[in-house]
Amino acid sequence: MASSAASSTLERRLGPLDAAAIIVSNVIGGGILFTPPLIAAGVPNPWLFLGIWVAGGILAFCGASAYAELAALRPRAGGEYVYLRAAYGQLAGFLTGWVSFVAGFAGAIAAQSIVMVFYLDRFFPGAANHTPFLVIPLPYFPLTISRRTLLAITAVVALSYVHYRGVGPGRLLVNFLAVLKVSALLIFIAAGFSLGAGSAANMQQVAGPVTGSSWLLALLAVMFTYSGWNAASYMAEEIRDPGRNVPKALALGTGAVIVVYLLLNTLYLYVMPVGELAQVQGSVLDVVADKVLGSAAGNIMGVVSIISLLASVSANIFAGPRVYYAMARDGVFLPAAARIHPSYRTPSTAIIAQAIWASILIMSGSADTLTTYTGFAVTLFATIAVAAVFVLRSREPTAERPYSAWGYPFTPALFVAVGTATVLNAVYTAPYTTLAGLAVMAAGIPLYLYFGRQSSN
Repeated sequence: MASSAASSTLERRLGPLDAAAIIVSNVIGGGILFTPPLIAAGVPNPWLFLGIWVAGGILAFCGASAYAELAALRPRAGGEYVYLRAAYGQLAGFLTGWVSFVAGFAGAIAAQSIVMVFYLDRFFPGAANHTPFLVIPLPYFPLTISRRTLLAITAVVALSYVHYRGVGPGRLLVNFLAVLKVSALLIFIAAGFSLGAGSAANMQQVAGPVTGSSWLLALLAVMFTYSGWNAASYMAEEIRDPGRNVPKALALGTGAVIVVYLLLNTLYLYVMPVGELAQVQGSVLDVVADKVLGSAAGNIMGVVSIISLLASVSANIFAGPRVYYAMARDGVFLPAAARIHPSYRTPSTAIIAQAIWASILIMSGSADTLTTYTGFAVTLFATIAVAAVFVLRSREPTAERPYSAWGYPFTPALFVAVGTATVLNAVYTAPYTTLAGLAVMAAGIPLYLYFGRQSSN
């Protein structure tokens, strides 16, 4: 049986715009700063390059529509954990929750916090200094305490504290950072097209051939960059009238991300040919800003990047603990994670646990490795979750569905087909990385068996 703390419940205090802001903040983070050059290298044709971002957006929207049906059918905290558990059993649900804890949320929080410190170094030289103050020599996993890691951890702890203090403060923080982020990017995009730094001729230059395999492999990176479009589903238990507002939030949030991503990538190609884009090292936003804004670019884009990364870290801190809370409530995670703070009405222990693990990943320097290994798992679990629409419609044909997936059965089938092909292509083209990811997933099975035995006692 689950923890007795599971009798506590979360409060429905979020509206559709709050949930949409969580999606926007979650998705638009470090990915759009660093993945476009990698995708341009694999797809060195400007129109196919833009086409892959359109395809990723269409798939994200198809997935969001399927998730909207699942969230309306089961408006509980936890997202994929809830849907996979309902459709395929407890182990499937646990594995997606396990990967979310180990890498999906904590890994993203750690990696983005470190990148944020690098941008902070522009304004406070030495902030990113990694000279160790102390090294804790754990076997295979040494922890380094330096100025860089301390500043990244400080950001994680501070943002976690805001979300610990209640959904109200967390909602205000997410909304504020989301508005700042989108406003800054839209102003930059408008400046980029209006200041004459680029040329439409750049968008006609092809730098090489594109194969089906390279396009699919690039699509995996695009889908990973779009990942987070499902963030509102993790908060379904705290959204008012979820049958109506979760679908609305998923549509609004995903739509906004698609528009921003297409505008940004079109600007990239307008400012530089696709072959030059493929050669960019580091943040492409900084390079484009330097061409558009000149000497003022560094500081301006530094501020934009810090805001963007903080917004993404905040959104991950907000959403992640709801997964661990849901798992603990079902008896398959640490029982303490099911506790709801008596005053703040937040999954307080889960928030603390996530902050601790993210801090450990920051000190170990392993966040990027973990997220690379489990990147394909984001697409894998999202694909399986969307397929749950078919499973649950077959198993529960008379269940009340406040929202039905738009374009059913074609849109979820398209998502499942492309997601499956993308995952299989990743296994074929990057077998060692995907095997490492599968090993991370498999490492959770002993814990699942342990928690299962504990809950049955």
